[in-house]
Amino acid sequence: MILDFSPVFADWSMLLAGAAVTVEVTAASLVLGCLIGLLVGIGRLNPGRRFIYGLCSAYLLFFRGTPLLVQLFIWFFGLPQFGLMLPAWACGVLGLGMYSGAYVSEIVRGAIESIDKGQNEAARSLGMSGAQSMRKIIIPQAIVRMIPPLGNEFIALIKNSALVSLLTIHDLMHEGQKIISVSYRSLEVYLVIALIYLVMTSATAAALRLIEKRLRAGGMVQ
Repeated sequence: MILDFSPVFADWSMLLAGAAVTVEVTAASLVLGCLIGLLVGIGRLNPGRRFIYGLCSAYLLFFRGTPLLVQLFIWFFGLPQFGLMLPAWACGVLGLGMYSGAYVSEIVRGAIESIDKGQNEAARSLGMSGAQSMRKIIIPQAIVRMIPPLGNEFIALIKNSALVSLLTIHDLMHEGQKIISVSYRSLEVYLVIALIYLVMTSATAAALRLIEKRLRAGGMVQ
């Protein structure tokens, strides 16, 4: 069998446009996931607040315990049954963001709990409230410790974003499938798609290693 990449190179601009959409969807989903993860992670820090803790735990149980593809289909096919029609792009971002938020919440909770409790006690002794101590002392330090695992989550999101092509979003996978429908060169197209994903994830990993290295050099990461 002889591989023929000429159909891929002929429509190279389509794949680049799809890769740009993949980056946009991934970035928007990560922002949403971080916001949700921060709220859910903090909500799970205090089991004494039963309602908030139970609500956050139920969110975590559902979104970590069900397949991402099923969640995407619920947003895309389920909401219209209630008269709520969202664009495919919004459904993709919501699906990926809510899914990612469950994992980010555990990153947040773990990072906050890793901060020495004595710092919170010292802040309280200076007259800070619990909320002030969390906002000004604990969370800034925890954010630095979140960077490595959040980087892994970002890389995972880039790969998981391939599923949004099933919602008719014109991402990298969707554009690749359009080329296949015309050229019938599926192996060549998927090999190039895999290479583009590899470049995106490798570049992300390299950037994160650089950031972590600089933080370590500055003594901000132990």
